[in-house]
Amino acid sequence: MNYPIADNFKVNPDMKPTVQFTGADGNVFNLLGICSRSLRRMPNAFNELRDRVFEAKSYDEALQIMMEYVEVE
Repeated sequence: MNYPIADNFKVNPDMKPTVQFTGADGNVFNLLGICSRSLRRMPNAFNELRDRVFEAKSYDEALQIMMEYVEVE
């Protein structure tokens, strides 16, 4: 499936905002909140991310999807 914003981040990885998951509650919803704050200037990016994470089949898949949109420190 084509995800235009994720594909754009793959081509231009320097555009991805940086987040810190270390020390954060590992709950997927909490991590989505962290991503949301970092992507607040790109609401379409967060909407695409959120939809994909909600369709994820596992926690690991959800994390991999998040890392397509944000750079994790």
